[in-house]
Amino acid sequence: MDIDRYIQRNEGTWRRLADLSRQAAGSGRSVQRLSDAEIDELVLLYQRVSAQLSHARTVYADADLNARLSRVLGEARLVIYRRRSNPWTALSNFVTTAFPAAVWHARRFVAVSAACLLLPAIATGVWLSVSGSTLDASIPTELQQVIAERDFAEYYRSDAAQNFAGRVTVNNIYVACTAFALGVLPVLGPAGILALNGLNLGVMAAVMHRAGEGPQFWGLILPHGLLEIAAIIVAGAAGLQISWAIIAPGDRTRSTALREAGLRSVVIILGLVACFATAGFIEGFVTPSDLPTALRVAVGVAAFAAFSVYLVLFGQRAEALGSTGLWGEERRDAIARAEEAAASGATIRA
Repeated sequence: MDIDRYIQRNEGTWRRLADLSRQAAGSGRSVQRLSDAEIDELVLLYQRVSAQLSHARTVYADADLNARLSRVLGEARLVIYRRRSNPWTALSNFVTTAFPAAVWHARRFVAVSAACLLLPAIATGVWLSVSGSTLDASIPTELQQVIAERDFAEYYRSDAAQNFAGRVTVNNIYVACTAFALGVLPVLGPAGILALNGLNLGVMAAVMHRAGEGPQFWGLILPHGLLEIAAIIVAGAAGLQISWAIIAPGDRTRSTALREAGLRSVVIILGLVACFATAGFIEGFVTPSDLPTALRVAVGVAAFAAFSVYLVLFGQRAEALGSTGLWGEERRDAIARAEEAAASGATIRA
């Protein structure tokens, strides 16, 4: 088929794709003005014209034709992939797919991270509670009494609720980012900061229990602490997976493994910001409130349960859809599928 007949045969397809692109461009290069059928047609024509461009480059090598088809495809491409950058669509995808997928993909590291924090906390708390002399050697008896009788409870009322909540949230985000950043120090970095937080928790539990203030300790820790500690554990997992990418990259190059682990970890840390904000709100407004202890603890249990169920259900769903939580994964996959369709010119009528 000569080039003139080829152009005549496919002219209608190219004009239709250009018309759909211009129609969508009238609403800011989005698909707001297109019906579902027109959107499907736009994608189909984009794939067809991509294949035709590949065919034209191979068979005709005509610069004007190639430039025309490239221009038509460029306009359509902006429409198709600008749709994916819609902020509300991107936010929805992040919340329902990317973040839970990233955490679910790192679930083994979450288990290791939990052990790094909880085992030192439990071991330290039990050891210091049983060995009073060791606790006295670590913290003077007078200071223990001040902490148990006044400082521990007053800490949660040390500032206006909104200021306290904001300060705690920023501090927790800092801890999470530190655990993430220290992932470049294989294992010891994230594990160290998790263990340190566990040790502090164990020491404080021992001080409060020895003074007979165990109920007050748990009544003040559990409302916000369940969600807060869970989020810190997940942040620690983000750092641990970076460490593991350095230690054992598998069949990938170390740079590729580190890049992928880093991109998933960034998704995790960004997703945890909302968790820390929620925990901070609870710590500022619920923990020090005059609500009954059982009700305050119930708030903490409910927040932790909701977070856990969300991660498991949405994480499994995202995995079933093929998502691993890699930053920009959906966009790259979509572009790859379109380019694959363009390359398979033999399967699409040129």
